[in-house]
Amino acid sequence: MLRTNHTFLNYLDELYEKQNDGDDITLKAFSAGDKLLIQDHQLSHVMLIKEGIVKCYFVEENGKEYIVEFLGSGEVIGEVELIKNINCLCSIEALTEVIVYAVKIPSFKSLIKNDLVLNNLLLESFAERIINTSSRASYQQLYTVEHTLKQLLQMQSKQNIQISKEDMAAYLGIAVRSLNRILKDLK
Repeated sequence: MLRTNHTFLNYLDELYEKQNDGDDITLKAFSAGDKLLIQDHQLSHVMLIKEGIVKCYFVEENGKEYIVEFLGSGEVIGEVELIKNINCLCSIEALTEVIVYAVKIPSFKSLIKNDLVLNNLLLESFAERIINTSSRASYQQLYTVEHTLKQLLQMQSKQNIQISKEDMAAYLGIAVRSLNRILKDLK
C-alpha cells in the first residue's frame, strides 16, 4: 500500500552530497495538498521522495479520481515521462509535508546514459511496480473491499497520517457513499 525504496534514497543522498556547488540536484519542500506533478502537464524535474507521503492518481475523463498508489521515501517520480518524452501520466499530491530531491532533466538524462547503478535502480523500480500492479489486481479479485479497507486503515494508523474519505474511496475504486456504508458496517 505504501511503497518505499531505501536503496534508491541512499543512492540519491550520496549523489546530492557529492555534487560540487552544482544545482543539478536540489531539495524542494511541499506542504500537504501541494501537487508535485500534474497530469498532462510538462515535466519540470525528476524527483525522488526524501521524506513524506504522496498519492499518485489519475483523473478520468468523467472527472473521477483513481488513486494508483501511495509513495514514500525513496520513490522516484517523473522518470517514466522523461524516458518516454511525454507529459505527466498522472498527478502526484503531497498527503503530508514532503521533501524531495529535484533533479534537472538534462542531469537525469546524463545519469541514465552514464551511470550503471542508476540504471539498475530504475530497472528494479520498474520490476517492483509491475509486481505490485499485478498483485493489487489479483488481490482486488480475491478479497473484498472491506478487507482492503481494513488494510488501508491500518496503514493510515501505522504511518500516523489522515487519509480523507474521498481518497480512500478513490483508492478502493468505489463511491464515497459506498465507503460510508462499509465503514458503518465495520464498527
